[in-house]
Amino acid sequence: MRPESRPAMSLSIPENIVAELRAAARAHAPLETCGLLAGTADRMTKFYPLTNADASPEHFSMVPAEQFAAIKDMRRNGARMLAIWHSHPASPARMSAEDLRLALTPGVAYVITSLAVPEAVALRAFGVREGVPEEIPLTIIPQAGA
Repeated sequence: MRPESRPAMSLSIPENIVAELRAAARAHAPLETCGLLAGTADRMTKFYPLTNADASPEHFSMVPAEQFAAIKDMRRNGARMLAIWHSHPASPARMSAEDLRLALTPGVAYVITSLAVPEAVALRAFGVREGVPEEIPLTIIPQAGA
């Protein structure tokens, strides 16, 4: 049986982290890029950019040592992994068949940034239940202290 991704019913992400995600996606295009998003409760507070070991425009895999270092930092700072993030350089922000096949981490969201429409901030979050993606409301909030 596949694990289910059953994260919070909704998530929030500060606009400065959205900008970091978009910048990382643009910097690595036309390849997919990836990372982890951490925080507490339902609010993302930190982005961990990771290397796409596959160096592919259609899929990604994370470097294990980088993943472990990010998780260690999250624990040290009282946060937890809320989402696995990656970019779609030329397709919409939706879970592809490949994304669904590799959605094996329970309890986290899958956040996707699309560069298909250059001017737009295409950012969506999903949970996965029984192999089916379910969109999670994602609210972009002002940066703390802004």
